[in-house]
Amino acid sequence: MHPTLSPAYRPYFAHNDLTDFDALWALTLTPVDLPNRERGGHSEVVRLTLDAPGLPTRTFFLKRQTNHLGRSLRRPLGEPTFSREVRNIETFHRLDIPALTAAYHAERRRDGNWEAILATPELEGYTDLVSLNARWDTLSQPIRQSIVVSCAALLRRLHARRWRHGSLYAKHVFLRPDTAATHGFAACFIDLEKARPLINPRHERRRDVQRFARRLSQWQSEEWHLFLDEYLGGSGHRRRRARWQTVLERESFQSDTAAPQTAQ
Repeated sequence: MHPTLSPAYRPYFAHNDLTDFDALWALTLTPVDLPNRERGGHSEVVRLTLDAPGLPTRTFFLKRQTNHLGRSLRRPLGEPTFSREVRNIETFHRLDIPALTAAYHAERRRDGNWEAILATPELEGYTDLVSLNARWDTLSQPIRQSIVVSCAALLRRLHARRWRHGSLYAKHVFLRPDTAATHGFAACFIDLEKARPLINPRHERRRDVQRFARRLSQWQSEEWHLFLDEYLGGSGHRRRRARWQTVLERESFQSDTAAPQTAQ
């Protein structure tokens, strides 16, 4: 397939002769994390900082994968997971669900292997929720409340648009202080390769929210109450809300591999 290159970021790739697949594939850079070897393939992420004439320097996350495949209704015989993620990014933007953007995407078959590239611009000024949670006690109460409500509003919008994230941990939510935002923070999602339309809304919404709660052990009972006020709005019966709060507080102390509790 022909590469897809966002016009907003084309100057960065063109100035550095990185508009074609081979040039990006040949770059030797240190991965930011251990390679993902699930699905019988290989996938890794590196940081790529680029200059362009008359523009500020930008950093991109360059993701490259080989035989890291998934299946979809559109391509039931399999496709690189990056291709599905790009479609999900486009869908989220169309539905006005805040999310990362794609700068470059391409895939190819070579020597019996399926290779793919996805480059996304760094979310400048944003901090992931895990990092914020690590210094939760140093944040003022108004800031903590703004973060909690901003996260709840983000999840509420996702589910109101009848989509689920599918792998929603706190590390997949990024926030940036923004006085123009309704709750004081702009919030958005990353890692959308497992996002799907809701099929079983009650179950899938619950799974998203419970995964999100994992490792947010710094959040206090009143903060989970505030979260549910925003997420459930006026739809939450008192007894149901109480069950939700009990489950989310318990989930916040669970490891990522623990079996989730159930909130009805």
